[in-house]
Amino acid sequence: MTPAELLRFFPLGYLLTILIETPVLLVGLSARHPWRRRLFAGFWLTACTYPIVVLVLPLLLDRFGRGWYLLVAETFAPLAECALFAAAFGHRDERGALAIRDFAVIVLANLMSFGLGEIF
Repeated sequence: MTPAELLRFFPLGYLLTILIETPVLLVGLSARHPWRRRLFAGFWLTACTYPIVVLVLPLLLDRFGRGWYLLVAETFAPLAECALFAAAFGHRDERGALAIRDFAVIVLANLMSFGLGEIF
């Protein structure tokens, strides 16, 4: 895609991504996170990573092919979102254990949006 095509796709893609990922986060994130934080995370995490995944990485990785783009983008997004979520809301649960559930749900939300995006 050309940069102009990527920019035209961006708003619709962002909307579809949050429509897919936010319900997963609302249901799946641990109970220690209030409902408003879960909802916020659905919009915020995507807002942080989506521009890089859709606008930057396609242009950087275009010459390497779609496979490399998908590998880099779909690894970057969940890792970055887990790191952002941990930095903002803590990476340990109330018992002091790593918040593996929260990280797993963030990864699942990204896999869902990737999978449904591929279908569309």
